[in-house]
Amino acid sequence: MQTLKNSKQKGAFSEEQAMKYLEEKGFLIVDRNFYTKFGEIDIIASKENILHFIEVKSGINFEPIFNITPTKISRLIKTAQIYILKNSLNLTYSFDAIIIKNHEIEFYENITM
Repeated sequence: MQTLKNSKQKGAFSEEQAMKYLEEKGFLIVDRNFYTKFGEIDIIASKENILHFIEVKSGINFEPIFNITPTKISRLIKTAQIYILKNSLNLTYSFDAIIIKNHEIEFYENITM
């Protein structure tokens, strides 16, 4: 496996893994790294007419899911609302997470519930 030098490279590598996982599961990648003043959405994907706003977290020897805090979720929601307005979308949507721990991928749907 390649050596990754900084957190930005690690994040990009994890997002690539997440996108491959999603595509294998039948998702269409719509957008990536959508930024606003509130934050960033790592991956925006679509499947069965549902738009998925996906946060990607990764780590080794710790629980990366704990990096998805209530503040992070609030920023994700605000950023998604801007994306929806900017693109004049009227779709069902979901806030999800992909957690990559020790090179294993888990997909969590509806993390705001």
